[in-house]
Amino acid sequence: MNIKRIILSFLLAVAVLTPFAFKGMPHQSDKKVIVLGFDGLDPKLLTEMMDAGRLPNFNRLRRNGTFLFLQTSNPPQSPVAWSSFITGSNPGKHNVFDFLTRDPKTYYPKLTITGIEKPDVFEIGRYSIPLGKPVVKSYRRGKPFWQIAKTHGVSTTALLIPVTFPPDRFADRMLSGMGVPDITGTNGTFSFYTTDASAGSKATGGRIVGVRVKNNRIKSSLRGPKNDFLKDSPYTELPFEVSLKSDGQADIRIQDERFSLKPGQWSKWKHVYFDLSPLSRVKAICKFYLKSIRPEFELYISPVNIDPENPVMPVSNPESFGRELTERIGPFYTQGMPEDTWALNEGRISDRAFLQQVGSIQDERLKIFFSSLESFKRGILSAIFVSSDRIQHMFWRLNDRGHPLYNKKNYDSLGDVIGDVYRHMDTILGRTLKYVDKETILIVLSDHGFESFRRTVHINTWLIKNGFMKLSDPDRKESGAFFENIDWSGTSAYAIGLNSIYLNLKGRESSGIVDINDVKRIKRDISAGLKSLIDAKTGMNAVRRVFDGDKIYSGRYKQNGPDLIVGYNRGYRASWQTALGAAPEDKVFEDNLKKWSGDHLIDPELVPGIFLINRKIPQQDLSIMDIAPSILSIFGIKAGGMDGKALRFD
Repeated sequence: MNIKRIILSFLLAVAVLTPFAFKGMPHQSDKKVIVLGFDGLDPKLLTEMMDAGRLPNFNRLRRNGTFLFLQTSNPPQSPVAWSSFITGSNPGKHNVFDFLTRDPKTYYPKLTITGIEKPDVFEIGRYSIPLGKPVVKSYRRGKPFWQIAKTHGVSTTALLIPVTFPPDRFADRMLSGMGVPDITGTNGTFSFYTTDASAGSKATGGRIVGVRVKNNRIKSSLRGPKNDFLKDSPYTELPFEVSLKSDGQADIRIQDERFSLKPGQWSKWKHVYFDLSPLSRVKAICKFYLKSIRPEFELYISPVNIDPENPVMPVSNPESFGRELTERIGPFYTQGMPEDTWALNEGRISDRAFLQQVGSIQDERLKIFFSSLESFKRGILSAIFVSSDRIQHMFWRLNDRGHPLYNKKNYDSLGDVIGDVYRHMDTILGRTLKYVDKETILIVLSDHGFESFRRTVHINTWLIKNGFMKLSDPDRKESGAFFENIDWSGTSAYAIGLNSIYLNLKGRESSGIVDINDVKRIKRDISAGLKSLIDAKTGMNAVRRVFDGDKIYSGRYKQNGPDLIVGYNRGYRASWQTALGAAPEDKVFEDNLKKWSGDHLIDPELVPGIFLINRKIPQQDLSIMDIAPSILSIFGIKAGGMDGKALRFD
């Protein structure tokens, strides 16, 4: 056979086999879809501000396209709702039901989004040798829309979407959002250093470190990751020193970094590293905020973030994407929930310091989004901005005259903070519209709306008072976090997370007592009791509806969900103690005296999200589960197995 015949045979084989090799994967089209998410934007506030002429870009999109209230998830929590957005499915299929769930063997709370599984170790004296690397696992299930898009040859970029850690290899480019931990493995633990002996040693969301001034110098250390190369995995500690100057500044030295701060000033990103062994070093970044020097020294250090240029855990796909972004815009927050709401709640940073932090986070994310938009030619680009959610959580008290923390002086001092964030999102939309031509489809959405959070409800205390839960030591009249004073042999139901109630079911919980034949009766009794729960202070029903998990969820992971989901009324929400399985003494209700004053973890009917699109569509009822199949349908892709229905474009 001569060379010409060989070449002809090869070309013929390629021509015959190519259609089979690429079956189901057509060539990439030139269509473009931009999905712009604004976490927590409320349709009622949005409509009010559009009608008042304060949001010209939203109003323009409403006028030329379609604006609808968007049915959120049940419960209306961000990780649940964004998981439904990603998969087009209900929680029974994507397996995210709340921020927290429980281990039925131990009743101990655990995160529902991700987990880190450490490798086995080989111990030699005081040293340990990890037999492999930690494995980061996502507990979200179901196919994300970008995986389906990729199998059909449609490229996707996903920026800062919640519940995308670890980053998904099916997205061509992804930067993970909510779920990325700090360097210690938590959702974010700040450090606060103070000479004030009355500050205590504990704070929710952070650690308080007492320090002393000697010869105008302060020495302390910054906590880093646990060292698994040592027995019992102690935390690493990085020494630093502060020199107090006569001009009112503080000079700070930590490793190779030297810088000065004035009271009320934030630092730029500082690069640090933690040596775990002669061959293992973890690089990270953090920011410093000097709150005061006198009369007490007070220094805040942010949670230590994974360095996107040298990540100890993956935060982007491909990994080079994080480095590429760093080269373009510099270091940036990688922590999935970087706005330090607990530092503000605990009084470790001020309102203004928090707003400055949110502003710097937003600036970084705008640079990430628009640098990606500049090079976006085809396919799907999705990006979520979350500062609108954080601002409303922390500053609803400024606008709500019925809130226990309402103070007109604070509003006069800070201004219309919530209005400002809506106007800022309008500016982002305006900039985005410049990249939208006639062939580009733009979708704008939020995962839920907002309401005031005035009163807390201690659900576990109510369960005790009504005979569904029993204390081990009744003389104490309360239980601490993690059910530490609960007698499971006398408990038929318990609450954990922010909307969830579980039955203590035989064969499922390790100390279960509820027979399967009693499930319907107990559910009915709890539901009836909660729906008739009246707050004596306000005269209002605290609970609007109670949902049966068996009736609202479907899918292979349905059994992992709560048995009952509490849909609170406006102004009410589960207490922070309830979330962690605690039951404070006697009282079922308390005023919410934390700056976290707005919320959405109530009846989903009361907090719909928003949906806008630059097309006229006939639908009037739309769910967050409908977004994924609608995106895919634009490219002619039918998404089987999703609960949502694709939009019809007339």
